[in-house]
Parts: sequence; structure tokens; C-alpha cells
Amino acid sequence: MDILTTLRETFFDLDAMREALPELVTVGLPNTLILALTSGVIGTVLGMVLAVCGLSHRRWLRWPARVFTDIFRGLPAAVTILLIGVGLSPVGLQIWGPNPYPLGILALSLIASAYIGEIFRSGIQSVEDGQLEAARALGFSRPSGMRLVVIPQGVRRVLPALVNQFIALIKESSLVYFLGLLASQRDLFRIGQDAAANTGNQSALVLAGLFYLVVTVPLTHAVNAIDRRLRDGRRDDGAAHAPDVDEPSGSPEPALAVTQEPR
Repeated sequence: MDILTTLRETFFDLDAMREALPELVTVGLPNTLILALTSGVIGTVLGMVLAVCGLSHRRWLRWPARVFTDIFRGLPAAVTILLIGVGLSPVGLQIWGPNPYPLGILALSLIASAYIGEIFRSGIQSVEDGQLEAARALGFSRPSGMRLVVIPQGVRRVLPALVNQFIALIKESSLVYFLGLLASQRDLFRIGQDAAANTGNQSALVLAGLFYLVVTVPLTHAVNAIDRRLRDGRRDDGAAHAPDVDEPSGSPEPALAVTQEPR
């Protein structure tokens, strides 16, 4: 019984949780979401560029993209964050002063772009060659066929993997604390860690972990539902969804999804 009491007081002290809750909600949660969303958007854009370059027939585009991907996928996230956050700090001081926040976003964006680029590349390569050939037969150029036909289908197929990478990015944002963020820039993990270090009680850190779960678990189930709807072609109420004439089928191997006139 004493062991259970000790565990409860160490990890589930309601008073310690109540004391840390306001700062977790007003400071930690917004900063965590800002780090994840900003780096996710930048990483998605860079990832698409890496995917297109990695699929290019030109070596001077393909090889740099693959080297970049291998480096940032192979390095631990903590090493990348420290190398960029500490190594580029003199540049950051000249541009925006002693604020490590942008460098943390840059590091997370580069990490995310390497993984997202591979996700996009696998999705684009999964689209049948006949899709591009059909687009060329309709008068599309190769770049237009890729942009309007192949890439949209590839992105739809890898939507769950993209969301899983975003969830991983939310968790990796906790490593930015290595850069010594200002008090107003602390994320969920740093606030929980500081409270645990000051009080010797881990309840605030447990509460920070619950915040991560509140964000990531519903997101996982939501993307699974979207993926099922895209694959099954069904509405939310379970009724079969008959696609319109110009609407691409929801099957894994859809017909040519061309709804625009050739340019």
C-alpha cells in the first residue's frame, strides 16, 4: 500500500498538476503547436521539392536531393537541432538577436523535409505509369501531367503517412529545449520538466505527456477515418458514394483523374 501511495504522490499529485496547468495551457501548448505547424508547413514544401528532384532524370537534381535526404534522415534529431541551433547562432544573432526559436524551427523543418520528401516520392512512384501516358495522350506536357494528374493521386495515397510524420514532428519539437528557449517560448515538455525539477515531483511532466496524447491520438484516428473514406468511396453515414462523371474513383487504383482542360 505504501508503494501505491508513493507512486500516486510522485506521478499523479493533483495539486502539482493544478499548479502547472495554467502555464501548460497558455504557454506550452501554443508554443508546441507553433513549432510543429510552422516546421510542418516548411518541411512539406521542401519535401515536395526534394521528391520532384529525387525523381528527376537529371543527375544534378537527383543526387543532391538524395544526399540531403540521407544526411537528415540518418542524423539523430537532437544532433541536427544542436548543430543548427548552436552552429548558426552567430548568424541568428545578427539577424534576429538572441532568439533561438527560428533556428529550432529551421532544424525541425529540415528534418521533416527529408522524411516527407521520401513519403511524397514513394506516393508518386506508386501511381501507375499509364496515368502519365494518358495525360500525355490528352495533350498535357510531362510537367503538367505530373502536376495535375500524378502528384495529386500520389499525395492522396500517402496522407496517413504524412499525418504520422506530423505527429512525430509534434513529439520531436520537445528537443528544441536544448537551445535554451526564453521563458515565454517554452513548450509543453520544458514546462513540465522545469516544474518537475523545482518540486521533485513528476506529476507536471505526466500532465504535459497527457497534453501530447490529447493532440496526437485524435489526430491519428481522424486521419484513419479520412483514409478509409478515400479508399472505400463512402460517405460518413455509411451510404455508398457513387462518383460523378468528372470525379475520380476512391479505389486504390483510380482511373485518370483529369478534370481540367489541357494547357
